[in-house]
Amino acid sequence: MSTTRIEILAEYGDRFDEILTPDALRFVTRLHDQFAGRRHDRLADRMQQRRNIDNGRDLRFLSETSAIREEPTWRVAGPGPGLEDRRVEITGPTDRKMTINALNSGAKIWLADQEDSTSPTWGNVIGGQVNLFDAIRRQIDFTSAEGKRYELGEQTPTIVMRPRGWHLVEKHLRYTDQAGLRAPASASLVDFGLYFFHNAAELIARGSGPYFYLPKLETHLEARLWNDIFTFSENALGLEPGTIRATVLIETISAAVEMEEILFELREHCSGLNAGRWDYIFSIIKNFRGRGASFTLPDRSAITMTVPFMRAYTELLVATCHKRGAHAIGGMSAFIPNRRDADVTARALAQVTADKRREATDGFDGTWVAHPDLIDTARAEFDAVLGDRPNQVDRLRDDVSVTAADLLDLRIDGAVTDAGVRANVSIALRYIESWLRGVGAAAIDNLMEDAATAEISRSQLWQWIHQGVRTTSGTAVTHDSVTTLVSEVLRELPHEPGNRFDDAAEVFRAVTLEEDFPTFLTITAYSRYLVEEREEIAA
Repeated sequence: MSTTRIEILAEYGDRFDEILTPDALRFVTRLHDQFAGRRHDRLADRMQQRRNIDNGRDLRFLSETSAIREEPTWRVAGPGPGLEDRRVEITGPTDRKMTINALNSGAKIWLADQEDSTSPTWGNVIGGQVNLFDAIRRQIDFTSAEGKRYELGEQTPTIVMRPRGWHLVEKHLRYTDQAGLRAPASASLVDFGLYFFHNAAELIARGSGPYFYLPKLETHLEARLWNDIFTFSENALGLEPGTIRATVLIETISAAVEMEEILFELREHCSGLNAGRWDYIFSIIKNFRGRGASFTLPDRSAITMTVPFMRAYTELLVATCHKRGAHAIGGMSAFIPNRRDADVTARALAQVTADKRREATDGFDGTWVAHPDLIDTARAEFDAVLGDRPNQVDRLRDDVSVTAADLLDLRIDGAVTDAGVRANVSIALRYIESWLRGVGAAAIDNLMEDAATAEISRSQLWQWIHQGVRTTSGTAVTHDSVTTLVSEVLRELPHEPGNRFDDAAEVFRAVTLEEDFPTFLTITAYSRYLVEEREEIAA
């Protein structure tokens, strides 16, 4: 067994010692020894691709992998036990109360999210692992400050865990490589490694398995890296090859043109793809933000799932999945109900009904919701199409023909408005403030916001400023006008004890108003505000 070269730089919380065991840290060390270098290579590839796009190169389906796309016989592994029927999946963070609520929701699947709906505080990262450990063993409960007790019901969803993306690090754990070089640990390898090490055997014994959602992939080479990690991990723990199942979020434009190759690379472990719509929109803005007026999108509210580029993306995803025996999982509508406002709830249910009806009719095998009160509505639309069938993978979409140009058909009947500019400022500020307090999924103006929707808001503002956009009212979107709006919005927000709006404004300005465009706002915010250190190390 290799030695532990993962150093813990933060204080232990309650029961952290049950997760950060010597054996678990040795396993995470082995993952870094094997794969940290390749992770850096893939991140370097991303930087080069962004430079290519900046220089005018359009994305395309790869000629060098055409044989994979043209070979008709290969198929992915398909669903593992408990993944056959995925018609409604609920997403959410892994704090203790939300874990129990998700498991009692009645959904088929729970996406246990360590990524965009979780603020990666040290307590959330390792505390979430504790909660997952307990949930899998059905030993989880929770009592609120008001005395309300939460515990598991009889039937619970299959758990699919989402680790953080390749671009993120875990600065509370420091990895020293075999040459003695030190660096923050990979957040992906930490999240995956701790969860897999502690829970894989238990999940299998309970009739399920170690299942993962893979976020932010950009190329098939990144998928190959994950597949090799899965194979290595199965061998390390003595599991049958192909025990792990992965569902890949197609939430970047570069992954969209390689989704068939992504399935191929993960075919021994893959069960499906998901249409991660909000990050996908962010990816379009981020990659083409400097390419002129034809790539400048209108108000976020105008970017619906039926605009040409989003329609092409979802049609291609369903067709590709079913061609290869994979599940196609739909995305999450941002609208959420409000139990104290019947009109808001009625509008949310109407929006969700239309969204899920479109997905089910188009051939998706399941979908996401962010709120338990939306499960029945979503299920009804999929029940109407599926009936007693667990999925519709056998429904081939031979009628679909999507080109790379279709994926970048950004024609939208919409405009940039004063209200849209103000909404982006307000949403980004309020979400970042929530994130800094450790809450990564926030209900704002009756919409469920997470890191991806905040990214859309700030990246649109950056693009509008740099493209010299004027609103329909004639207002120029400039550095100064947005700066003024930030001050106005801040004055309107409630400044109560514990709020972090001043810090949120600093982050917002750094990721929106500077000349350079940070690739992810969470990188900046995490480094500045969420990294804790032991006193003796910090001294």
